[in-house]
Amino acid sequence: MLTKQDLCSMALLKLGEQPLTSLSSDTAAAQLARTLCDVTLDSLLSYHPWRFATDAVFIERNTDGDLIVPENVLRILKCDGRICGKKIFFDSDNIKLLAIVRIDIEKFPSYFVALAATRLAMEFCMPLTGNQQMFRTLVSLYESELQTAKFIDSTTDSGTGVRDFSLINVRF
Repeated sequence: MLTKQDLCSMALLKLGEQPLTSLSSDTAAAQLARTLCDVTLDSLLSYHPWRFATDAVFIERNTDGDLIVPENVLRILKCDGRICGKKIFFDSDNIKLLAIVRIDIEKFPSYFVALAATRLAMEFCMPLTGNQQMFRTLVSLYESELQTAKFIDSTTDSGTGVRDFSLINVRF
């Protein structure tokens, strides 16, 4: 099972550094991992409508009568209401959103793990090594891996194809 420590260690190995022995250690690498890992992963998940991180989210009014976007929602892809900050204005007592949600690291597909490790290596590179050439190389690798990951994700069967639609059935 992949952990945050494993992912950060993969990033450090790409930099030629030693893997982490613990996220709570007092090393510069562990401090960077604690500071940058979660926000980097959240932003990477938000960049693209990844199929593995897209989910339907049902929201009901809270005790104050508000529809509040849950904390695990990183990006709303589709909403029938009007969004203002963390509140949604909608006439019904509940609403369904299509959203990118925060998921556990162990549920990342392998193509996303490689992308995330490279992105973390980019974030760690300058503070740890100060090597601008290595940073540029990582940027190039990241852009290539991003395109590959998007392609793999877009060609993954979502299982939500058109099943019984009379116009298609008549055609065939």
